[in-house]
Amino acid sequence: MSGNDLGGSATGAAGPACPDAHTLGTLARAEPGALKRVAEALLEDLGDIEVLASRTGLAMLPREDSVTGTLFHLGEVLVAEAHIRLGDGVEGYGAVVGRDLERAMAMAVVDAALAAGRAPRSVHDFVAGEAARHAAEDTARLAKVEATRVEMEAF
Repeated sequence: MSGNDLGGSATGAAGPACPDAHTLGTLARAEPGALKRVAEALLEDLGDIEVLASRTGLAMLPREDSVTGTLFHLGEVLVAEAHIRLGDGVEGYGAVVGRDLERAMAMAVVDAALAAGRAPRSVHDFVAGEAARHAAEDTARLAKVEATRVEMEAF
């Protein structure tokens, strides 16, 4: 597993569309219990699923230098990764920080369902709801950070 695997995407060779990086990022940050319930509800309709990979490993964590804009590796992080293929050849991928293989597999199942165009409206609503929750959390966090900002020109 490499650092490039962290932002993985569904290959969806036979599917109509692949979820975008924003959707995969949203799934990676989704509340684990809710994500697993959504994936569990999809399993019966997806048919046979081949597990291509289900493992944990260390991956390099890339970051961008805020001054120079260059990429560097901050260090290694433990990740759980899952890669599956549906009976029609559409693939799904999931990777999350930590060792929760069930969460990574749930992400891969939802990713495959979206890539295959077989995700019901409830899955799209779940992804939209999680994205809205993440945006609200990010806004609140940035407001807290902004309160600590120091204007260096004042010194």
